[in-house]
Amino acid sequence: MSNAATTASPSTPSQASATDFDAIVIGAGFGGLRALHELRELGLRTRVIEAGSDVGGTWYYNRYPGARTDSEAWLYAYSFSKEIQDTWNWSERFPSWDESLAYLRYVADFCDMRRDIQFNTRVKASHYDEVGNQWTVLTEAGERFTATYLIAATGPLSTPYKPDFPGFENYKGEWYLTGNWPHEPVDFANKRVVVIGTGATAVQLIPIVAEAASQLTVLQRTPNYVLPARNAPMNDYQRAAIRRNYDKIWARTREQAFGFDFDDAGRNVADVSPEECQRILERAWEVGTFRILFEAFDDLFTNPAANAVAAEFVRNKIRAIVKDPATAELLCPKDYPLGAKRPPLGHFYYETFNRENVKLVDVNQAPIRGFTAGGIMVGATEFPADIIVFATGFDAVTGTLLRVDIRGRGGKTLAEHWRDGPRTHLGMTVDGFPNLFLVGGPQSPFANIPVIIDGCVDWIGRAVKHLRGSGKKSIEPTAKAVADWGAHMQTLVDMTVLPQSPGSWFMGGNIPGKPRVVLFYFGGAGNYRKECEAARENGFSDFAIA
Repeated sequence: MSNAATTASPSTPSQASATDFDAIVIGAGFGGLRALHELRELGLRTRVIEAGSDVGGTWYYNRYPGARTDSEAWLYAYSFSKEIQDTWNWSERFPSWDESLAYLRYVADFCDMRRDIQFNTRVKASHYDEVGNQWTVLTEAGERFTATYLIAATGPLSTPYKPDFPGFENYKGEWYLTGNWPHEPVDFANKRVVVIGTGATAVQLIPIVAEAASQLTVLQRTPNYVLPARNAPMNDYQRAAIRRNYDKIWARTREQAFGFDFDDAGRNVADVSPEECQRILERAWEVGTFRILFEAFDDLFTNPAANAVAAEFVRNKIRAIVKDPATAELLCPKDYPLGAKRPPLGHFYYETFNRENVKLVDVNQAPIRGFTAGGIMVGATEFPADIIVFATGFDAVTGTLLRVDIRGRGGKTLAEHWRDGPRTHLGMTVDGFPNLFLVGGPQSPFANIPVIIDGCVDWIGRAVKHLRGSGKKSIEPTAKAVADWGAHMQTLVDMTVLPQSPGSWFMGGNIPGKPRVVLFYFGGAGNYRKECEAARENGFSDFAIA
């Protein structure tokens, strides 16, 4: 469609009864590409609209030094194509951002997806036309498209958050935001660098910057439980073994609570002696990844006493690794349970604080007061900075969605509908917004995201197939189904230790003014799939179909 006829409001009904596309997908990351594959399989005319100049989503923007997955490579992938599984070779256990990006480019090219993707295009608005039963999508460039189905694959971590620090305009040096890193390399060599934040991105960035910077100052508000990744190169024998067992591996990921290839421990902390408990935790620590959370004991997320044992084990590891006792204690989380915040995987993170050029500063004792032309004021102390890096997280889950002017029945905006927090059914549908589907949206599981995306897109495909097969035109959840799902979210999270960390982005606690509500389904990826399948087997009885 040319730009010449694009001045109409997105809510203006199309002059022709036919739509431009059967489906429009917002985003060409993991979710968008998986949705495009599914919709093509159904024979739908589909257009993917992507703000970036290439596929990749998270891995297009999150290219800071040290960025890599926290899921093992062969699980951070698609399962829909055996050919892709057999021809793509991962080089490391935990791939770096550029290898993940290369993988998504490979998938897009292998499946000839680019012909259905419009790059360098940002969606400004999308309004539902009740008369024509279609979504009208308006881009920032003024283009206007219509479609029957709108699929938002915007990702849970795609809108970086930079706090509004006072006096930042005074600073004259370089500064960067980890969630929107430049494509050009940043030179840290012999520079004085300040990193603000110690979340997952900072944990990956800090050891890399420390190698080059003359001085690295880390400003920490809340310490993290950082677990060892134990990254290593992969060889042909490992890749062949994974390919032989991929069917079993994928089956386990679909059942495991967080979408990983882990087995349940089959024991609780109280079932073993204190000595055996320490031995089990030690083994899980040495193997690495998140196994200490899932394969050591089954009650770490539900039993505060059991969690306290594991949390102290991790704190003692920090004390053993970090030479300076005062720094070690600053790095030890003490105010929230293990797992109440998303624990990052580390690649020699704690070891970095043994370097002479690295300093840890607790901004709880002396808060950030402002900026000077050449640095940052923390309490009464100025820390000189040639470069400041904001590793300050994301407006997670809802941030990107609510930046688009999405309007459903009666012109009600999604922002108005979610004024008190997101309301969905199954994390994929919203009452009052017919034929709108969310991929990895609010109140879907927090887990290994490709596994969750696969289940969500499969369910969306089945819903669309059901609709088209029955000669119906629209589907949306009932208000009761949405209310029940929200109550279910609260019940699930209350069974865990997660509410004990009010500042967690799991609950929206990292963004000032954001409603404090449950943003994820915490009943486990396997149980989530069962609930989604039950909704389908019940003939979509929780939905209004017309």
